[in-house]
Amino acid sequence: MGFYQRHVLPRLTDLAMRTSEIARYRERIVPLARGRVLEIGAGSGLNLPYYGPQVEQLFALDKSPELLRMTRARVQRIAFDVRFLLEDARGVPLPDRSVDTVLTTFTLCSIVEATQALREARRVLEPGGLLLFAEHGLAPDANVQTWQRRLSPAWSKLAGGCRLDRRIDALIATAGFSVTALAAGYAQGARPFSYMYVGQARATACDRVDSNQVSASDPFAPPNAAR
Repeated sequence: MGFYQRHVLPRLTDLAMRTSEIARYRERIVPLARGRVLEIGAGSGLNLPYYGPQVEQLFALDKSPELLRMTRARVQRIAFDVRFLLEDARGVPLPDRSVDTVLTTFTLCSIVEATQALREARRVLEPGGLLLFAEHGLAPDANVQTWQRRLSPAWSKLAGGCRLDRRIDALIATAGFSVTALAAGYAQGARPFSYMYVGQARATACDRVDSNQVSASDPFAPPNAAR
């Protein structure tokens, strides 16, 4: 791992993920977590203030020691127990059926084998356990998709492997989840970077939900989403 990836990128990531627009997505999805929670891609701990009193324990997983160091600094104000897992999401070091909720926010874009990470999430969830997600990914508009695919190779090198062209609901369904609530739409910002998938899924295989059929009145609908 080079100097940029180890020392510069974690700080840039922490700064970039503090925007008020991103905070609105955290406010919508993180408070739904309950019981024993695994957060995949915990990063610098920016989700911590949004967890509710129904959380008993949090497993904060990230492969970056620098980002987890930032999370540790923010844990002092948290009431529940937090355990740190310095690991790759493709191999979660937890037993089968050991957590009630898995949370991913702005994470699935950058995991090399995202489907494998989601299968690991399904493995550690109790039957019927809940996957919560707020992720950016592939837009439905052909012209935006074209730019997403053009930009992704260069953007990925700058942004720690982040890709702009992943269809998040399809990834989740492929891993064996049933999507039970989903809203998709553009957040504020440049369209190639801002198409959001926000919702929840259960750890049982079933048909996936088509994001294009979700009503804008859905409780997970992104703020000011332009469809």
